[in-house]
Amino acid sequence: MRMREDMTFPAEEYERRIDELRHRMQQRLLDAVVITDPENLMYLTDYQTTGYSFFQALVVPLESEPFMITRQMEESNVLERTWVEITRPYPDTGDAIQQLVTTLKEFGLDTKSVGYERNSYFFPAYQQDRIHTSFRAGHLMDCFGIVEQGRVRKSSYEIDVMRRAAHATEAGMRAGLAAIEPGVTENDVAAEIARGMFTAGGEYPAVMPYVTSGPRTMIGHATWEGRELQSGDAVFLEIAGCYRRYHTAMMRTALLHEMTPAMAHAEERMKTALRELKAVLRPGLTVSDADSIVRTIISDNNVGAELVTRAGYSIGIAFPPSWDEGYILSLMPGGYTVLEEGMTFHVIPWMWGVEGRRTVGISDTIRITDTGCASFFELDEDFTVKGMGDVAGDETAGLRAV
Repeated sequence: MRMREDMTFPAEEYERRIDELRHRMQQRLLDAVVITDPENLMYLTDYQTTGYSFFQALVVPLESEPFMITRQMEESNVLERTWVEITRPYPDTGDAIQQLVTTLKEFGLDTKSVGYERNSYFFPAYQQDRIHTSFRAGHLMDCFGIVEQGRVRKSSYEIDVMRRAAHATEAGMRAGLAAIEPGVTENDVAAEIARGMFTAGGEYPAVMPYVTSGPRTMIGHATWEGRELQSGDAVFLEIAGCYRRYHTAMMRTALLHEMTPAMAHAEERMKTALRELKAVLRPGLTVSDADSIVRTIISDNNVGAELVTRAGYSIGIAFPPSWDEGYILSLMPGGYTVLEEGMTFHVIPWMWGVEGRRTVGISDTIRITDTGCASFFELDEDFTVKGMGDVAGDETAGLRAV
């Protein structure tokens, strides 16, 4: 392992991660693992590139030095970003899987038990078929999740990096909320969010911000499409700031009308869910317990809204196409995983279909501490209310305006 001072974390953090991975390899009787997931490569080595659609892998033997297989163009990311000293790049005119098999043989692993991430987005079935065809003297085993077992609990170093991501998240949200006015477009709001995040030190997020307004708030995972904001609209924002590929996420809602009874009730339900969950969230609680608290409070509403998803998900390292680690751990019914210190979650007690036609949200990114939990954010959770008009298409009188 090369000692260098320009990486995200100190050398001892990466040494710990590799040592713990090797311990899990021993438990699973593996002589080596082939790691292809971009988040796992980042976690183990600090390697990152936007070119992860091309095959790339870190091979970690149980006893000898790790090495990387990358596209030749990406080798510079290994040399300039990581502690890895051994690389075997392949040219665009070469064969990535053949390079992997040949290099496994070079280092005496061709007759060994080798694990690979069968569920990795970026190790497609046709490449897996080829390695099974070519790797004939050894034994291949699915080891998906072997790195994620370490990622689910964040170290103090990781928590500090996530605080920097949270700074970018808050800056982007403040800028977006400030930009919301009748006559501006969703694109204008998105541009201000991006400006806020990036000028606060944020880097490109795994997913760009979600910005929807008016009837478009009912479209799942939609984002800006040029719609002009109108008096009477609700505007839904969900953004994740990023620093060194670590993310924190936040939902907020703005109203371009007076506060209505329905919106006041929705705001109260979501704030209550966050408050009551954070009051009891601690090591020892299960993910199902946490989901039940949120789901029960959100379901007890008089505006016809639903919580149509899980109540939250693990969050940390991410590359496009998703900012969450929900495939590692989610807050959802039926889960018996026990929460532990260092776990981090985006908690999402959002409400889909308020009075059948609007989606609103308030969320938080929290970390589990030794005795409870703590938020990464300081931004208040209230709806941002701008405007004195009635709800679009609704003559109900409002309750509050600023």
